Amino acid sequence: MSLREIFGDILSTPQQLEALTGQQVLINLSVAFICGIAIFLVYRYFNTSVVYSVRFNMLIVMVCVVTSLIIITIGTNLVLTLGMVGALSIVRFRAAVKDPLDVGFLFWGVAVGLTAGAQLYTVALIGTGFIAIVYIVLTLVRLEKHSYLLIVRYKHESEEAVKELLKPLNTRVKNKTTNQEYSETTAQVRVRAGDTSFVDKIRETDGVNSVTLVEYTGDYA
Repeated sequence: MSLREIFGDILSTPQQLEALTGQQVLINLSVAFICGIAIFLVYRYFNTSVVYSVRFNMLIVMVCVVTSLIIITIGTNLVLTLGMVGALSIVRFRAAVKDPLDVGFLFWGVAVGLTAGAQLYTVALIGTGFIAIVYIVLTLVRLEKHSYLLIVRYKHESEEAVKELLKPLNTRVKNKTTNQEYSETTAQVRVRAGDTSFVDKIRETDGVNSVTLVEYTGDYA
């Protein structure tokens, strides 16, 4: 038995490729694109990162479409599958993902591309909607109480007065620095409904040099 006879079925044009029409490819890519736009809007309007990146958001849509195209290709021929795996194995991504949530959005885009490319349109659409609802709910719950870092710089003799003002805020001291003239306390505080009136009260205290309030996301920069 010759090699051609053994691998004839593999090397020949598969039925899946013959049955695959341009209309079917367009439908697969369109579903992936629609789901990608949904992910784009969720990331655009509910992003909790310090800095919003338009380029990264566009990348998510491209990942959906490109992954769908890859699945369409490797689903038609075993030889193309092996060649695609070999080609992708040499790709190296060197761009650092600063926000852990961005990795989740990338996996979301890949999952959409996989399901759309495999013609599982219902799974792609329902999955996208369900994940979007889960992310939005978690984001809104997180935003109910904003977490901030309060940085107060004051003279040593005003320390007791500053402590009395911080007690009602249920603060957690993160850092304290002192020198010959001033002390600086960094504390984590919870702010509800954007009420930052306590900043003015602390600033008006005798001996307080400056008060800074910044949003705290738990990330280190």
